[in-house]
Amino acid sequence: MKNKHTLSLMSAAMMAGMILLPGAVVAQDAAKGLAIAQEVKRRDTGYKDFTTAAKMTLRNAQGQTSVKELEVKTLEIPGKGEKSLIVFTAPADSKDTILLSYSYRTQPDDQWIYLPAMKRTKRIASGTKSGSFVGSEFSYEDISPQQVEKYTYNFLREESLGGQACFVVERYPVDKKSSGYTKQVLWIDKAEYRPLKAENYDRKDALYKTLVFSKYQKYGGKFWRPSSAEMTNHQSGKSTGIAFADYKFGTGLDEAQFDQSRLDHAP
Repeated sequence: MKNKHTLSLMSAAMMAGMILLPGAVVAQDAAKGLAIAQEVKRRDTGYKDFTTAAKMTLRNAQGQTSVKELEVKTLEIPGKGEKSLIVFTAPADSKDTILLSYSYRTQPDDQWIYLPAMKRTKRIASGTKSGSFVGSEFSYEDISPQQVEKYTYNFLREESLGGQACFVVERYPVDKKSSGYTKQVLWIDKAEYRPLKAENYDRKDALYKTLVFSKYQKYGGKFWRPSSAEMTNHQSGKSTGIAFADYKFGTGLDEAQFDQSRLDHAP
């Protein structure tokens, strides 16, 4: 009887473990996914500010292209988030268009766009941030600096991408109403924790767009930046590429240069 009782207890314990195991694995994968995202951010913290010039190439489904030139300024706000300013310099019909973004760690982002043809500033509402940014395949959501706290995470697997060992992590927006994506699957290289690829899924959970970063370079011995970003829309056949050049760090930017009221006095 004692042996039977012992076996019964062991069986019960094993079954309990089997029941608890899936939940434990889910929690472990969520914790690992979050830890990877936090490490990506940790390695890119402390840059203070940077500027870069960029060329945006828009391609329609027939392969026809148009090109826009722009300048980007980004300011780190320690403990709070980041601010970015995008100013278009060419062609003439886009010149002096300005996008100002305040990316907060937890609260919804603020974005404004100055439209020179109308000589006025328009606030980008939370529900429209999934819309196209100046006709490109990048949305206002894509353009705003990314914050770890805006998502929940899940570690999926490890695999190679283009010969680089990667973590594959999926993330879900905490504020589902303001995001155009139900989820994103990210490939993060294991060596330097740089985002290499993101698959973006729409509100019907279908693959919508894929973003690929390439040609990374290190600046200041610490901060990695891509020279190329390519967004492909799988549903429309359109794509947009951005080529970055002339990155400069620690240029002395301050918050006054990112004051929303200054947009109303833009040229």
